[in-house]
Amino acid sequence: MVIARAKLLKLVRQFFDNREFYEVQPPCLSADCVVDAYIDPIVIEAQRLQLPSPIGRERFFLQSSPESAMKRMLVAGAPSIYSIGPVFRAGEHGPLHNLEFTMLEWYHLQADVETEIELLRAFACEMLGASECDSIRYADAFCQHLGVHPLDASLDELFDCAAEIDEHLAESMRGDRDAMLDFLLSEKIQPKLGLDRPLVLRDYPASQAALANVASDDARFAARFELYYQGTELANGYEELLDAEELVRRAHENNTRRIQSGRVALPVETSLVRAMRQGLPACSGVALGLDRLLMLRVGASTLAEVLPLTIESA
Repeated sequence: MVIARAKLLKLVRQFFDNREFYEVQPPCLSADCVVDAYIDPIVIEAQRLQLPSPIGRERFFLQSSPESAMKRMLVAGAPSIYSIGPVFRAGEHGPLHNLEFTMLEWYHLQADVETEIELLRAFACEMLGASECDSIRYADAFCQHLGVHPLDASLDELFDCAAEIDEHLAESMRGDRDAMLDFLLSEKIQPKLGLDRPLVLRDYPASQAALANVASDDARFAARFELYYQGTELANGYEELLDAEELVRRAHENNTRRIQSGRVALPVETSLVRAMRQGLPACSGVALGLDRLLMLRVGASTLAEVLPLTIESA
């Protein structure tokens, strides 16, 4: 598996080098982190770092994504860039999860959502040996596989769909459209995506925009997309949000969700916000789990089969 991983890394670098992207090495440890409602960064207390003098920080975070650092590089004038490196997410463990994993992330200057979806489709075909990569809109996937429109369906209709899978869990989500949509996507739609060849699921609801712009042709949806293959999620991409104040608003919303789910709120006024106030250039970005990509390339069924060492053996 060491040889298979090395070959994949070489192919990935060739793909981006040939398109005039430049490889960068963002730090794994930072005083800031991206505020996600459900992803928990690993916290390192500053005193444990044994620095020779105080640096005004009480804690640092092992990065769950290189996004913040890479966007700060773009603000500082970097060209289109990519990185391949370790990221960390507390509590992630299972057949498709490991506390530490390898992420490929890239940012494409002046690229809109259409341009980036085409780049991702080309990448998927080259890395997975596929002749084509399909694309379907989020709303069309729900209509096709569940017979309901994710935004036009009533909350009761979505509840009934969720209750067919797990009535108790559906009851806990009653009234929360996004929670029910996430549940239905993961349970009923995702296993059917990209079974024969890679597929890009695009145009997520605007309420699930994360760090994406709202779609230019329909404000109900976001310029967000994901890559699936054989029912497995591989990548998440955005036409990137450029408005720093909107980023702050969404971070506060995510912190509210974090508190409601028993998590700790994360810092909102971060170095990324400060950089975006200076002006993040128009770009699109994609984050892809390299270990999952390798797993699917070699026909493995779990990450443990392709990781050099899992958290249990590291």
